[in-house]
Amino acid sequence: MNLMDKVALVTGGGTGIGRATSIELARRGAAVAVNYSRSQAEAEETVQYIRSLGGSAIAIKADVSIDKEVRAMVTQTVEHFGSVTLLVNNASITHHLPFADLDGASEDIWDELYAVNVKGMFYCARAAAPYMKESMQGAIVNIGSIAGITGLGSSLPYAVSKAAVHGLTKSLARALAPYIRVNCVVPGAVETRWWAGREEQMKQLGGSLLLQRISTSEDIAHMICALLEQDSITGQIVTVDSGQTM
Repeated sequence: MNLMDKVALVTGGGTGIGRATSIELARRGAAVAVNYSRSQAEAEETVQYIRSLGGSAIAIKADVSIDKEVRAMVTQTVEHFGSVTLLVNNASITHHLPFADLDGASEDIWDELYAVNVKGMFYCARAAAPYMKESMQGAIVNIGSIAGITGLGSSLPYAVSKAAVHGLTKSLARALAPYIRVNCVVPGAVETRWWAGREEQMKQLGGSLLLQRISTSEDIAHMICALLEQDSITGQIVTVDSGQTM
């Protein structure tokens, strides 16, 4: 699929991987709805940057864990741009917990992570799918994590939620075929603000990887866009981790 003149919705689109993806989509000619929940300033700055490049973008506030807000976000995108063809389910949250602290993985933490990381992606796909089906073309990329493959990560509930995202990708690919493709990009460590104050740890990790570097947000964005463009790929879980899981 040529992304020129397509309409993309990127959740969590104002920071990190979401920001890089929003900008890369705009560079490839797509109009972009940049979703945010709390990072309004960053989302609006991303929109202004895209417009400075000659692109078209708007910022839309919505909590992806709330179906009503998701439906309103998709409606606003369609009302502004006329359609929605591309969806990047990037918005995610975590809690940092020692894996051995099973009691620390409270019911509230489980519910919050699943509400955003899993149900939120489903809500967004469900809301956007009718418009994609109407035009008989659409592509969705979910953002997973190597935590969902290795079982490691910032917390046990986070790792399990990302494994669920990988499963959701395959189920949605079956449910939405043939007109909507659904794939998943699985980043390893990525150089984002998450590493603030831990730059030395990031440098040490990068040196231990096969490619001797940690991925950038732009690396992930390029893979996301590649999967959106490839008409013959669906239901795939694509890892981008500089060899971290080898």
